[in-house]
Amino acid sequence: MQGLPRFRDPNLLIGAENFSDAGVYRVADDLAIIQTVDFFAPLVDDPFVFGQIAAANSLSDVYAMGGQPKTALNIVGFPDKELGLEVLEQILRGGAERAEAAGCLIVGGHSVRDAEVKYGLSVTGFVHPDRMLTNRTARPGDVIILTKGLGTGFIIAANRGGRCPTDVFDAACASMIFLNRAASEAAVAAGASASTDITGFGLAGHGLELTNASEVTVRIELGALPLLPGVQELAVKENFTGALATNRRHAESSVRFEGEAGESPRIEFLFDPQTSGGLLVCLPAERAGDFLDRCRDGGIEQAAVIGEVLDKQDVHLIIRD
Repeated sequence: MQGLPRFRDPNLLIGAENFSDAGVYRVADDLAIIQTVDFFAPLVDDPFVFGQIAAANSLSDVYAMGGQPKTALNIVGFPDKELGLEVLEQILRGGAERAEAAGCLIVGGHSVRDAEVKYGLSVTGFVHPDRMLTNRTARPGDVIILTKGLGTGFIIAANRGGRCPTDVFDAACASMIFLNRAASEAAVAAGASASTDITGFGLAGHGLELTNASEVTVRIELGALPLLPGVQELAVKENFTGALATNRRHAESSVRFEGEAGESPRIEFLFDPQTSGGLLVCLPAERAGDFLDRCRDGGIEQAAVIGEVLDKQDVHLIIRD
């Protein structure tokens, strides 16, 4: 994107620069709109569940900015000569169910014939300009909390290969379907400094974006990472994805491992690509308890403190075991 024109407007609060989760445009002193779009090919066989996951993933960018999703447009690629339209109906029903749970109205959309199924949402949300969260404002001394367990990439790959226990797969689907709404509301209420969501670039990749945007270094404790139930046994080479390798190549030069961390089997969870993952929230240490209490009240059981924000050092990420 470096060769593209940079748009400038005094009301453009967040543009395409600085690795932000969504764009934000101020329309009044007390109101800004958040805009984001995301779509992908199916990760699961059940079309209704796929629609739910894709919609939850799309809505997550608004939640990462501390906003409330208001309207959305369906984005569809569909091979109608190979699959019946009843499959598409179930995908759209799944997406509509998650949008309704978010209090978001689907007001239309666009579809094209495609060689494979693709689905997602373009979402518009509202946020007060003074209460917006970004990945640019993490402060040294903040603690870092992750609100969902890691490991969806391993579980999806294992399931495709027939190597994933049903209960492990079902738990991962439930996590991917679960909206980041309660986590976002808790972050705003607790006075979070910064926020981003963890998706395809993995914890390390999105953590790197946050450190670049905020000009800080982050220290992560491997042993504190929340993992999805049963995923530890699936974090083996036969379940590694191409995206994991890409994520590792992209982030590894910005990472320093301390102590025995470089030999830990948990390292791969830093690079595993997530789908509809949790929020990574930075906030003052004295507010962490309030935030975690609010998360529990919102049904978020795996939220955990995983590290802290440091002054900028010679690397962006420090990993300890």
